[in-house]
Formats: sequence, C-alpha cells, structure tokens
Amino acid sequence: MPRKVTKKLQRTVKPDRKYQSPLVQRLINKSMLDGKKLVAERAVYGALEQAAKTLKSEDPLEVFEKALANVSPSFEVKSRRVGGANYQIPFPIQGHRQHHYAYMWLVQAARSKSGMPYQKRLATEIVDAYNQTGIAFKKKEDTHKMAEANRAFAHFARG
Repeated sequence: MPRKVTKKLQRTVKPDRKYQSPLVQRLINKSMLDGKKLVAERAVYGALEQAAKTLKSEDPLEVFEKALANVSPSFEVKSRRVGGANYQIPFPIQGHRQHHYAYMWLVQAARSKSGMPYQKRLATEIVDAYNQTGIAFKKKEDTHKMAEANRAFAHFARG
C-alpha cells in the first residue's frame, strides 16, 4: 500500500440524508463512536440547528461551511532530520487534508469540553469557529504561527 493517498485510494462519501451534503456526512462519521451512526447523526443535526439558531441564521449548512472554512489550516509543520538536527519544516496543505484537520479539531474541541451533552458542545464549537474563536480555531492559529516561526527552514522541504 502506498504511503501517499492517491486519488484512487480516496473514498467518496455519500451525502447525508437531511442536507444532502458530503461535508455534513464526514462530520457525522468523525463524530461517531463505537459504530453508532444514528446517535452521531442525531447529535450533529441537533448541533447544526442549534448553531444556526444561536447565530440567527436561516441555513445551518451555510453556518457549518463557514465554520469549517475558518478552522481549515493552510500550512502544517513536519519534522525532518537534516544533518543530525531535527527541524520543523512548514508545508502547504491541500484539499482533503485541510478538511480532515478541521473536522478532527472540531470534534476534539467538542469532546474536550465537559458539563453538557455532546450536541450542545459541538454546537458551541461550531458557533465559536464561525466567529473565529474557540479551541479549534486556536489550534489552527497555533499551527500557522508554528509554520510562520519556522519559515526559515522551508528550503529543507525541497531536499
């Protein structure tokens, strides 16, 4: 199996039932625990509705897409060993990998909160991402700061 994910190895995700969006279906899949898709689906749909209501928006899908765009990173740092020293080298991120990080950070941020149901935690994290605040957005900002700080080592990427 190749190390890099080629176009042929990428799975296409069917759209979800309610919004007919593959983006929402991916969030449902990332939120799912122990194969309980209906539980995850119910939580995600409830969170999207709640987030849209909080932001006084008509379209929950639009709110989610903007939140996802705000959390998606453009750069990441990878550790490379060059001449006996490890360097954090910034690399640009393309397409599906940006979304992967965004979903993982949203779900991690929602799970890290406590004291309320997952649906409410996810809704608050989506609202925070929409408003460019919150744990997931901070994670993106930290990643970008790290890439910016190590920009001097970018020339090692072409090696």
